Amino acid sequence: MPNLADLSKRLLVGRALRSAQLSETLLPKRIALPVFASDALSSVAYATQEILLVLSLAGTALLHLTWYAAAAVVVVMLTVVASYRQNVHAYPSGGGDYEIANTNLGPGVGLVVASALLVDYVLTVAVSTSAGVANLASAYEVLAGHEVGLTLGIVALIVLMNLRGVRESGTAFAIPTYAFMLGILGMIAWGLIRILLGHDMVAASARYEIRPESGYTSLTTLGILFLGLRAFASGCTALTGVEAISNGVPAFRKPKSKNAATTLALMGGIAVTMFTGVTFLAIHTRVHIAEHTEDLVGFTGEYQKTVIAQIGETVFGTGSLGFYYVQFVTAIILLLAANTAFNGFPVLASILAQHRYMPRQLHNRGDRLVFSNGILLLAAFAGLLIWAFDANPSRLIQLYIVGVFVSFTLSQIGMVRHWTRLLKTETDPKARRKMSRSRLINGFGACLTGTVLVVVLVTKFVYGAWIAIAAMAVLWVTMRGIKRHYDRVANELRVAEGAAEATTLPSRVHAIVLVSKIHKPTLRALAFARAARPSVLEAVTVNVDPEDTKALQEEWDRRELPVPLKVLDSPYREITQPIVNYVRSIRRNSPRDVVAVFIPEYVVGHWWEHLLHNQSALRIKGRLLFEPGVMVTSVPYQLASSAKLEQKADRAERFAPGAIRRGEPARPSGAEEIVSR
Repeated sequence: MPNLADLSKRLLVGRALRSAQLSETLLPKRIALPVFASDALSSVAYATQEILLVLSLAGTALLHLTWYAAAAVVVVMLTVVASYRQNVHAYPSGGGDYEIANTNLGPGVGLVVASALLVDYVLTVAVSTSAGVANLASAYEVLAGHEVGLTLGIVALIVLMNLRGVRESGTAFAIPTYAFMLGILGMIAWGLIRILLGHDMVAASARYEIRPESGYTSLTTLGILFLGLRAFASGCTALTGVEAISNGVPAFRKPKSKNAATTLALMGGIAVTMFTGVTFLAIHTRVHIAEHTEDLVGFTGEYQKTVIAQIGETVFGTGSLGFYYVQFVTAIILLLAANTAFNGFPVLASILAQHRYMPRQLHNRGDRLVFSNGILLLAAFAGLLIWAFDANPSRLIQLYIVGVFVSFTLSQIGMVRHWTRLLKTETDPKARRKMSRSRLINGFGACLTGTVLVVVLVTKFVYGAWIAIAAMAVLWVTMRGIKRHYDRVANELRVAEGAAEATTLPSRVHAIVLVSKIHKPTLRALAFARAARPSVLEAVTVNVDPEDTKALQEEWDRRELPVPLKVLDSPYREITQPIVNYVRSIRRNSPRDVVAVFIPEYVVGHWWEHLLHNQSALRIKGRLLFEPGVMVTSVPYQLASSAKLEQKADRAERFAPGAIRRGEPARPSGAEEIVSR
C-alpha cells in the first residue's frame, strides 16, 4: 500500500496524470473565460469606487468628472482589448508581452516586461484576496482583526485548487464568476428598467455632503486637471488582468489563437458593459463616498458601504435577496480574482526558466500537469506581501497597475515593430492591408497606454508605486544574474569538436579506502575497492588517538588483510584536513592520476540515527567534492533499522506518482516476486 504521504498528496492534489493526457486539461472557451477573466471582471467591484474616492477629495464639486474619467477608462480598455487580439494571433505560444518585447525590442526590454508582469501577478493575488477579506470583515464583524490569517488561508485554498489542475480549478471557479456576472448585469438591467418606469432611485448616502480635504477647497485649473488625471489613473485598475489571456494561450483548446481572441473579446465586452453600467447607476443614484467617514457631513455610522453595496441597496431594496446576493458574489469574485495570476505567473515563469532567466525547476510540470513550482513560488511572495502590509487593500492598491501599463506599453511598441518588419517582405495587398490595420491598432494602443503609464507614475509614485518599481528593478537584476550563471556553466560544460578530454583515460587510478576501525562496513569497502581493480590500492586511517591507532595496526596485521594500511598523523586531532592534504599530495605527484576515495557508510532507518552516524563521512565528502581529479564513492552498509525504511521505499516505488505518469503498473514486492517464480 502507498505510504501516508502519498495518500495525503493524492487526496489533496488528485491522481497523477500521464504526459499524454495534457490535451485533456486544455480549456474550452466557457471555462477559459472565468479562469483568465476573473481578475479583469472583478475590478468592476472597485474601479468606479476608486474614481469617486479621488474626486471626493474636493467634496461634491468635481463628482461630475466621474463620467469623463470613466469614459477615458473605457476607451483605454477597448483599445487594449483590440491590441491584445492582435498579440494573440501573432504570438500564440503563451509568452505574451514578454515574448513580444523580447523578440522585437531585445532581451533587455523583454526582461523589463517580464519583471513588471511577475510583480503585478504577485500584487494581484495580494490585493484581490485582501480586498475580498476586507469586504467579508465589513459584513461580518466577528472576522475583524483576523484579516491576515484569513487571507493567507484563502491563498492556500486557491493554491490547492490550482495544484489539482487548470481544468479542475477552472470548473471550480466558473460558477462563482458566472454568478457574479449574473448579479452585476442583473442589477444594472433592473436599475435601468426602474429608471425607464419612472422610479426615483436615490442612494441613502446622497443626503450626506462631502467635506473637501485640506488643500482641495479652491483648486486651480491645473489642480482640477491633476485630480481628474489621478481619478482616471485609479479607475484604470479596471484593466488589471486583461493581459492574462495573451499569456495563457497554450491552455486553450485548438484552434488556440482563435479561441483566445474570442474569449478576450467576450471579456472586454462584458467588463466594459458592467463598468459602464455600475458607473451610470452610481452617478444617477448620487452615491457619495469619502476616504474618511468624518468627511461625510451628517454620517453617524462607523462603516461606509461600498459603491456596489449602495447601488444594490438602492436598486433591489434594503435587506432584499437581490442585495445580499450581489454582496455575496462580489466578495467571492474578489477572492477568486487571484486565480488569474495563478494561471499567468506559472506559465510566464516556465518560459523564463526555459530561457534560463529563472531556475529550471519552474519549467517542470507536476503530477497534475501544471507548473506546481511556479504556483508555490507565487503563493510565497504574495503571502509575504499580505503579511508585511497586514492584508490592508488600501495600502497594497497603491503599488498596483504600474507593472500592467509597463507591459502594455512595451508590448504594443514591440507589436508595431513586428508588423513593420513583416510589411517589408509581404507583397500580397490583402495581407498588407490587414497588417497595416493591425499596426495602426497597436500603434494607437502604445501611445494611449504610454500616456496612462506616465499619468500613473506621476500621480501614484509617492503613494507606494515606487515600491513596485524597486521590486521590478531587483527582479530584473536577479534574472540577469541567473542567466549569466547558466550561460557560464554551459560554457564550462560544453565539449568542443574534436576535444580529447572527453575520451582520454587517466594514466592510473589510485584508490584509497578510509578506515576508522575493522568492522563489516570496512571489509565490504575493501572488497568493493579490490573488485574495481585500481592501479594502486591502500587503506588510510588518521591517527587521532595513538593507542587506538596502534590497536588498529596490530589487528590489521593479525588478520593479514591484503591491502596496506597507511597512517596519517594529526597532531591537532582533526580528521578531514589530513585526508584532503594526502589526496592533494597524490595529485601533485601524479597529475594524470585519478584518486578514487571509498568511504564506508551506515544506512539507518530512523532520522535520529543520522545524527549519530556518518557525520565525519559527510564532512570528508563535502571537502573532496571540490578537489579536481578526485572521485568519491560511498559504500553503504545496511543496519537492521534500515529494513523498515527499505519496505517503505519499496511500497512508495510500487505506487510512485511517476509510475502512474509513465503508465507503469504497480510492481510486485520482493516476497511476491519470489512466490511468482
